[in-house]
Amino acid sequence: MALPWMTILSNVPWSDVLGKAPIIADGAKKLWKGMGRKNSDGSVVDADPVAPPDADVATRLTSLETLQRKLRTQILASGELIQALSEQNALLVAQVDANRRLVRYLAWGLGATALVAGLALLLAWQPKLLEFLA
Repeated sequence: MALPWMTILSNVPWSDVLGKAPIIADGAKKLWKGMGRKNSDGSVVDADPVAPPDADVATRLTSLETLQRKLRTQILASGELIQALSEQNALLVAQVDANRRLVRYLAWGLGATALVAGLALLLAWQPKLLEFLA
């Protein structure tokens, strides 16, 4: 059972996976740092809170626009991270599929080889078998 997994893992393009890993890790760190942290009571702590309700409309609008820009940046960063992860996943799935087909061909080849070897062994021992049975 370990042989197919070792074959699959040995054929994964690890240089590509490892080459993109720092980019994905940096994206995840930026995304994590950009997300709001939670207090012990579950409320979200934000570095730039929205202006209080008693402030004038222009101040509240400016703070909401700033918050909206930050949220948009976070959404774009998470989208890029998801894109990179999906590309790596697609590469891994394609490699696993190619390995599955290769294992199927190898299994057919092994079966054919075993059949030929069995027939050759039977033909080689045929005179001795006839003597033994007679």
